[in-house]
Amino acid sequence: MVRGKSKAIIIYGQPGAGKGTQADLVARNFGFIHFDTGKYLESLIYDSRRKNNPVTKRERKFFESGKLMTPSWVLEVVSGRTEKIAKAGLGIVFSGSPRTAYEVKGLLPKLEKLYGRSNIVIFIIKVTSSVSIKRNNHRLVCIVCGSPVLFLKETEKFSVKSRCPFCGGKLFRRSLDKPEIIKKRIIEYNLRTKPIFAEFKRRGYKVNVIIGEALPSQVFRELKRRIYNK
Repeated sequence: MVRGKSKAIIIYGQPGAGKGTQADLVARNFGFIHFDTGKYLESLIYDSRRKNNPVTKRERKFFESGKLMTPSWVLEVVSGRTEKIAKAGLGIVFSGSPRTAYEVKGLLPKLEKLYGRSNIVIFIIKVTSSVSIKRNNHRLVCIVCGSPVLFLKETEKFSVKSRCPFCGGKLFRRSLDKPEIIKKRIIEYNLRTKPIFAEFKRRGYKVNVIIGEALPSQVFRELKRRIYNK
């Protein structure tokens, strides 16, 4: 594990770009916390204790249709969690968040206060829409350890009847990875997330673009190089 000064790493990319995988690698190699906002928000909207809450019902409906959740609600939840991680003295890695201009304007000043402007590093992992759809159509996740099965030549014949190569658990396909939902998520990414890159640049941040169609290990090698050698 490589340890250094705590930083806030933000990794973007359309569905299937590999931002979650890269965020996991950054967290493990640098001792940071991967705050997967998508999974965290998903856990909230499917929390049985909240199932009758009107806000939870509204956000679950957005989530299941492939649309982005309400920015003000997302910002409130993410800001609170981020502050707890920073105050514990830990670096943080976001995968795909903040997702809208509204969230950027609300969260970025907090990150600057908690980590310092020079310790915020932004990445875009770029893949084509065809690669995005292909990867998501074949995405399998372990029900036990939560690990995704990478779509490689060795795993292209894997199905929900196969076993997780990491722990032997059962595999499943997420409802979010249906082709019709993925297409909606790509449209949402292009309409609502892509425009915020200009906002980062306007605020003087460098946005690092990395081609994400290589193996995850190769993508991570480039990403790692840029984290402490901006």
